[in-house]
Amino acid sequence: MLDKKLLDILVCPVTKGPLILDSARGELISLAAQLAYPIRDDIPIMLEEEARHLTLEECDSYR
Repeated sequence: MLDKKLLDILVCPVTKGPLILDSARGELISLAAQLAYPIRDDIPIMLEEEARHLTLEECDSYR
């Protein structure tokens, strides 16, 4: 799993806003950008083109 210190400093590369860890799905969630960045082999992939778009229902579930 990701190091707590790393999670504290990571921000969304699009909005520079905070991220939410979804450990069940292995993703970092940016509600502001409505994107989910994948985590592969404990490495967050912080590229907009690698992120998947969240539905409004998914965004609401993280609030």
